[in-house]
Formats: sequence, C-alpha cells, structure tokens
Amino acid sequence: MNEQASPFSPAQHAGPTVIPEHTVEIVSDSGEGAQKAGQIFGAMSAKMGNGVWTVEIIPAEIKPPARSKAGASGIRIRFGEKQITNMGDEADLVLAFNEQVLYGRIANGAYRPGTVILLENKWASHPDDTVKAQYAAGLAELNKRGFVVREMALEQACLAHTSNPRVGKNMFVLGMLCWIYDRDLARARAEINGVFGRKGSAVVARNVELLEGGYQFARSTLTDLHYHVPPRPNLPPQVVTNGNEAIGLGVMGAGIELVSMYPITPATSASHYLAREIERIGGVVHQAEDEIAAIGFAVGASYAGKTACTITSGPGMALKTEFMGLAVMSEVPLVMVLVQRGGPSTGLPTKVEQGDLLSAIYGTPGDAPKIVLAAATIEECFHLVITARQLAETFRTLVILLTDANLATGVSPWDRPTLQAEWMAPPLDQAPWKKGLAPYAWDPATGLSPRPIPGQRDGMYVLTGLAHTERSKVAYDPESNELGCQMRSLKLETLRQGLAKPVVHGDPTGDLLVVGWGSTLGAIEEAVDRVRAKGGKVSSVHLRFLSPMAPGLDEIMAGFRQVMTVEINYSDPHTMAHRRLAQLAQLLRMEHLVDVDSYSQVQGQPLSPGKIEAELWKRLKALSEEAA
Repeated sequence: MNEQASPFSPAQHAGPTVIPEHTVEIVSDSGEGAQKAGQIFGAMSAKMGNGVWTVEIIPAEIKPPARSKAGASGIRIRFGEKQITNMGDEADLVLAFNEQVLYGRIANGAYRPGTVILLENKWASHPDDTVKAQYAAGLAELNKRGFVVREMALEQACLAHTSNPRVGKNMFVLGMLCWIYDRDLARARAEINGVFGRKGSAVVARNVELLEGGYQFARSTLTDLHYHVPPRPNLPPQVVTNGNEAIGLGVMGAGIELVSMYPITPATSASHYLAREIERIGGVVHQAEDEIAAIGFAVGASYAGKTACTITSGPGMALKTEFMGLAVMSEVPLVMVLVQRGGPSTGLPTKVEQGDLLSAIYGTPGDAPKIVLAAATIEECFHLVITARQLAETFRTLVILLTDANLATGVSPWDRPTLQAEWMAPPLDQAPWKKGLAPYAWDPATGLSPRPIPGQRDGMYVLTGLAHTERSKVAYDPESNELGCQMRSLKLETLRQGLAKPVVHGDPTGDLLVVGWGSTLGAIEEAVDRVRAKGGKVSSVHLRFLSPMAPGLDEIMAGFRQVMTVEINYSDPHTMAHRRLAQLAQLLRMEHLVDVDSYSQVQGQPLSPGKIEAELWKRLKALSEEAA
C-alpha cells in the first residue's frame, strides 16, 4: 500500500466521519455489473436525501476484451449534502475489479494523488504468468502515481455467497459501499427488490445475501473507511430518474400518444422505458423498420391531428432529414428528441458530445427553419418535451429537443412534478372549417395560420412537400415560393420576440462572460462560482433556445470585455492562424457580430468544473496582461 496520507483518515471515534460530498467510481470489465451496482447506489442515496449525479463509463466496443486498457466499463457517482449538478473533478474512492481498466480512467484525469483504490488482488496469483506480471507492473504504476492502493480479496470473499463471483461481485461491492458511506441497508434491499423482483424471489435473495456479505466484509476490513454524507434538508417530494426516463415522462406529461423510433445508442432506453409505461396512459410506441420509416410514421400521425414524437441520435437524424424537411414545408407539428453522441458517422456511440447543434439547425436541405431547444438538466428533459409539443402545435413546425449521453444515462433526483391540465393538448377541434379559409392562411405579421384537421367538414386539402400557395396548391412561380419561405421564417421571429431574456449567473458586467448550452450547465456554473469566490470577474449565461435565440444577448455580451463559449464539440487550437470555433461560438458570432471565442473538448466525457476553472483563470490572466 502507498504510504502517502489518505484523505480517508478520520479522527478515531465510534461513529462515521461526516463529510459534505464524495465521488466514487466502480470500474470493471464489461459484463461484470459495475453500472448496475452504481445505479442502485446512486438511486438509494438520492432517495435518502443526497444530491446525486452519475456518469456511466461505457466502452465504445460492445464487448471489449477482458482486462483491456481501453475497455473500462463502470460508473461514477458524485453525491453530497447539497444539490449536485455535474460529475465533479477527480474521484475520492475507486473500486476496481482489475488494474488494467484503470489506465483509461487515469488518462482521462479521473484520479488524483491520494485517491483511494480498492483493487481486486486475485490477479497476483493468476496461473498465467503474463497476467501476474501485468498486475505487478500495474500495482507499481498506481503507487508511483500517488494513489492509495488497497489490495482486496473481493472474489475470494464473494465465494462464500456465490459460486459465480463474476455475476455477483457487483452486489458484494454495493454492500461494501453501503458500509463505507453509512447507507441504509433496508433501502438497499428495497432497491434490489425493485431491480430484480421480476426475476423472482430466489434471484432477489441471492443478491441480498451478496449485499449483506459485502457490508460485513467492509465493516471488518475497512474500519477506517466509514463516512456519512448528510441529506439535504427540507426537500420537496423528489423523483429519481435518468434523462431518457425523464424524456419518457415528459412525453406522457405532454399528452403525446405516439412515439415512433428505431433503436440507436444512446437514445434507445427512452423507448424501452416508454414501451413499459406509455400503454398505461393509452399511448403507443412504434418500433419502425428503420429511422426513415420512424419519422415518416410520426409525420403521418401528426398530420392526423395528434402531435407525435420521434427519438433518435446523430446518425438517425442524418437519415431523417428528408422527412424533417417535409414537416417544415407542410407545416405538420412534430417533436424530435435528439440524444447527442460522439461523431461523425458511428463515431463514439457510447460517449458524450455536443456535436449536432449546427446539424440540427441547418442540416435539412433547403431553407427549413425549425425550433431547436436544449435541455440543461435531467429535470429539463421532462419539462422541455412539454414545451416542445406546445411550440410544435402553436407554430405548426418541427421542434428538435437536444439532449446528450451525459443527460441520457446520468441519474439525479429532481422535484416531483404535479401534472397540469394545460400541459396537454386540448381535444381536437372537429367543428366545420370556415368556408373559404385557406389551409395555410398565413398571418402576414406573425407567419402563423390555423390548422385544419383531417375529418373537419370543409377542411379537406392536399398535403404536399412541394412549394405551394397558402391554399396548398403546388406552385413554381417565384412569388409563391418566396412568400412561403418568408412565412416559415417569420414564425421563428414571432417566437423570438416572445422569449424571456436569458438570466446571467453572476454579475451583469465583468471581464469574462461564459456562454453555454446543454448538459454543461452544472460544470460551468460550479467553475464560475469557484473563480468568483477568489475575486475573478466572470459570469455565465446558459441558453435553452438555440433557434431562435432569446432576445437580450447583445446587451448581456456588451457588458463584458471578452465572451467565450464552453462546449463539448470540436474547435481548433489557439495556435492555428484561422481557427474553427466551437459550434455555439460560430452561431453567436454570425448572429450577433460579436468577437466570441470558445473552449471545447471532444474526449468522450463530460467537462469537469476543474478543467473549466483552469481555463477561466488562463483567460482572465491574459485579459489582465493585455490591460497592463
């Protein structure tokens, strides 16, 4: 064991040491259940009143080789006595099923000198000399880096409770975490029953035995690792979900009765959740034969009167573009949820990225203005689906809601919503259509028009994806085409004028303004708060509406010496003479004619507040030197 002082060295007393928060990782080979253990630990901690944020560690390959340096599978859980909004910085404690899977996490900067690693030690006596040598070299490397390594006979201890530790070690480790962090075993048993109950009482009993065995093992061998993270006080009723489940809840809360999609990582679990639940409210999940059929089915359903939803990720959106254009041209309301992942092409299918912003806004052929929103939290994944449906119907257009893999798989508690009648669409109007009223009777001031519903007497018209007049007659003359483009664009301007001015996090003026969007919200604001606490004149603003952008940004940006974005998509290094900036930075420069810079990374993981904080100090130092 490394002799460096451990952050886990409490004063000796009977009870657990009280700490404000901790970040834990469970890392294993694929298929060993690390994610399931972490999900249960995160969910039970949230239900015990802690703020929680989880990040799944998923290898890019479906089944990478065992003991692979690039094949780490697992989960990070950050939990605390206050609201937790991001994955945090380096981990405090790691449970590792072998030493090889730690290399990738080290390369990602996930650990620091002093991080405690509880390491499975069965590899030290492995019959394969190569494996034994790898373990010895890995152990030496971990100690050299200053990690506090404790070798643990986890599998041997598991054998007292199961003949197959590979599929039981995860619950044993969950029990260890329950001891280390003073978790309620009754709550853990209830979570296990909820997760495994459908498999029968025998399966639940085996997992509970492993849980309790791990608890007793840790209690007897890790007496100095015993901590308590207090719950948040005076909490309103909470729900604990990941972002894809929140999307599913939002679909049902919005009264959307049909979701049509084709499975694609990391969006698929939204359809799994809805397939289990939506029939309870009279809805349907349609799994189409491909992405094109999925959106075609949704457009047809929306045309019939009830706005439908399709859910996908980047490659799926690429296939959907023709039908996206049809929804815009024919002015059929449609909600599309886009769960972003690394690209292009297959890219990093299991990793987070914010690379689809420009594609969502401009990717459809021709001039196809559409509304684009971005959820910043798991709670917003719920509420913005409701907003998207309302906007789609009000403006008769396609609304794209952007989330990403960080939100999709991350678990966090949020305030339990109370169902509101106004969230849902009113019953379809089947009163006779006003005779003589065109199906696209555009208001010249707003671009809006009433919407005929199939079945309305005198409301029949021919739907077309061709350029058309307000009476939906195919028209190739210049005036009709330009008028249609103008009206479809005017709708976005009408929406823009009704949006609220973004709220500045921090002072309204200063040296540096950070503009963000999507799941980077928590990390950006935590970094900004750290810098401000040390005297840095930095503030941030976070955008939910990206097409159109909210009014007031010009005024906000004018109050700062420099404006920059923080994003998870590619931008060229500062050393390049003609840099390509991150995607939101490009939009801000184009729309507002402001010299916006950017800081971004595409490393397949969420941005940490520590990395952002370091970049902010670097920018502030440069501004100070420039002023001098």
